Amino acid sequence: MQAGYVVSVLAAGWITLALAFLSLVLAVLIGIAAALAKLSPSRALRWSAALYTSLVRGIPDLVMMLLVFYSLPALLNEALLALDIDAYVEFSPFVAGAATLGIIFGAYMAETFRGALMNIPKGQIEAARAYGLGRFRIFWRIEVPQMTRLALPGFTNNWLVLAKATALVSLLGLQDVMFRARGAAEATGQPFTYYLLAGAFYLALTALSLWVLTRIARRFEAGVKVLGR
Repeated sequence: MQAGYVVSVLAAGWITLALAFLSLVLAVLIGIAAALAKLSPSRALRWSAALYTSLVRGIPDLVMMLLVFYSLPALLNEALLALDIDAYVEFSPFVAGAATLGIIFGAYMAETFRGALMNIPKGQIEAARAYGLGRFRIFWRIEVPQMTRLALPGFTNNWLVLAKATALVSLLGLQDVMFRARGAAEATGQPFTYYLLAGAFYLALTALSLWVLTRIARRFEAGVKVLGR
């Protein structure tokens, strides 16, 4: 019986991993877009990006998640009803969780990417323009590689926090590691055992992530000269 619960908890790990990686992809895409908006010459884009990051970082993650899962569908359904449209909107815990985490950590990624882009020497951009490179080619071939290297420390911290934050989605009913651990703890009366198992899973995930990202960072730093050394 105990082995069955352990297997059940660990088997839900793929759901947690899928949720974390999908949220990460959304966060990176949103973060890059918001970072570019903050550095845009357009005042409207700068203000919109600043408003987004300020609001998201000022609202607790759980509150944001509950708003997306419960309040947003209710609001959309009321709008559809008012427009006499025969449709019903409902989000699954997985979709709501991934979208919410993507939005939340997109705000943090935006600051990470903005700082990285600002630290790229402007002389390189001016030289690329002098050679006739277009804006997209400059961004893809010059800014992105350097932004990746400069943003990796902040990206790593954001990813580690995001991976642990996936546990919040269990409150929406997603059958992830935390949800299964809570069910096993209640069924067996051994909360310490199964919450410790869930903690070990997240610890292993963050430790492996840190190991991989540290080696990626070293690879990007290869051949880079640091002034003063």
